[in-house]
Amino acid sequence: MENKTFITADAERNIPVTEPERQYYFIEKAKEKLTKLKEEEKREFTFCVTTFGCQMNARDSEKLVGILEQIGYDEEKADFVIYNTCTVRENANQRVYGRLGQLGRIKKTNPHMMIALCGCMMQEPEVVEKLKKSYRFVDIIFGTHNIYKFAELIVSRMNSGKMVIDIWKDTDKIVEDLPSERKYPFKSGVNIMFGCNNFCSYCIVPYVRGRERSRDPKAIIREIERLAEDGVVEVMLLGQNVNSYGKTLEHPMTFAQLLREIEKIDKIERIRFMTSHPKDLSDELIEVMAQSKKICRHLHLPVQSGSTRILEKMNRRYTKEHYLKLVEKLRKAIPDISLTTDIIVGFPGETEEDFRETLDVVCKVQYDSAFTFIYSKRTGTPAAAMEDQISDDVVKDRFGRLLEEVQTISSKMCSRHEGTVQRVLVESCNEHDERLMTGRLSNNLLVHFPGDESMIGTFADVSLDECKGFYYIGKIVGK
Repeated sequence: MENKTFITADAERNIPVTEPERQYYFIEKAKEKLTKLKEEEKREFTFCVTTFGCQMNARDSEKLVGILEQIGYDEEKADFVIYNTCTVRENANQRVYGRLGQLGRIKKTNPHMMIALCGCMMQEPEVVEKLKKSYRFVDIIFGTHNIYKFAELIVSRMNSGKMVIDIWKDTDKIVEDLPSERKYPFKSGVNIMFGCNNFCSYCIVPYVRGRERSRDPKAIIREIERLAEDGVVEVMLLGQNVNSYGKTLEHPMTFAQLLREIEKIDKIERIRFMTSHPKDLSDELIEVMAQSKKICRHLHLPVQSGSTRILEKMNRRYTKEHYLKLVEKLRKAIPDISLTTDIIVGFPGETEEDFRETLDVVCKVQYDSAFTFIYSKRTGTPAAAMEDQISDDVVKDRFGRLLEEVQTISSKMCSRHEGTVQRVLVESCNEHDERLMTGRLSNNLLVHFPGDESMIGTFADVSLDECKGFYYIGKIVGK
């Protein structure tokens, strides 16, 4: 859906046409208006960005924060509230509506307050209609394809005083080199592609994120080189299906080839990526991971179901046998790899036998952890119209049994590193004990150990003395 409500009120003739120059123009315009308002009100103006959903959304939010800071807002709660939304599950939508109700009351006491909504939820036409009807106090509504236009939309709202809606159905445009403010100075997400072509029958993502489009590898390398010069030692490569990277490029390039180029970048010591689709996991990629000194010993490989029959209904395009063979290849090539996954319980038509096939995969693979979900019907997806929707009682019973199996195996898999010394990236002070620091292993597990704040962003050799189920207690070796 493309809504034409957005009409710029700026009558100037010298607005750049090309990006990102156009957006930097609007950043300056917004900055001028905000500076004037600060002078009139004799106070600073604040913002708060709240992120729902995946790491793609988290990375998008860093871009929103970067733009807002350049305009001149301070990050506090908040004259300007932005919700970057997710719509993978129905309850995510409900959480947003609940918060909006509270914001509406707050806004009545602050005439200068603005509210913006963006992200996947905004790509649903019925959501936008509901907002227009019941939440007229929202100022700016935009989707997933035009996040780079944020400053331009802010100026339009400042000029018009009316709700601005700018939703694109799809796009082939990728705009580089806009402001971004990282959450961590020592690690960063890096988008390598956008959208998804897989159309799993339960998933709304291809409808709200659009079709696959890969970034130019030179632009990716340039971004990571800049991050490295700015102190980043770990990057997370992001895409809905990173394994299909490069297929849309003028000169196609595989994901494995991209990884080889990234590995050459000085000062980058760790490379992570997600998400990997099993149907596209190549022998070439396994080989690159096995040979690499920088790619982390962790792979998130969503199985969703262990039943080939259900996988076919899900349009996953692999079988149980194919998945288990992939795991066998991975374990053989990378013996110390940590495997994690996503599993859906209660997909339409799932029988007890189908569910037992899922339990069988869990037992055979021995996942370090698994994100387990109860199937959530999303309007507009093929699965929502399928017969044989599973009753709540059956789903809850199966979910409980799966969770118990996953937790038992995960605890055992985690403990296998007890007594070893591992290299750890120190990420933060421990939330519950100020004497402890928290760091992350290459396999993505956490360890807590004595230290101080000066260690954040550095690497340390830590002995994993005691496994606590899903994390370790340890101490720095040599201290």
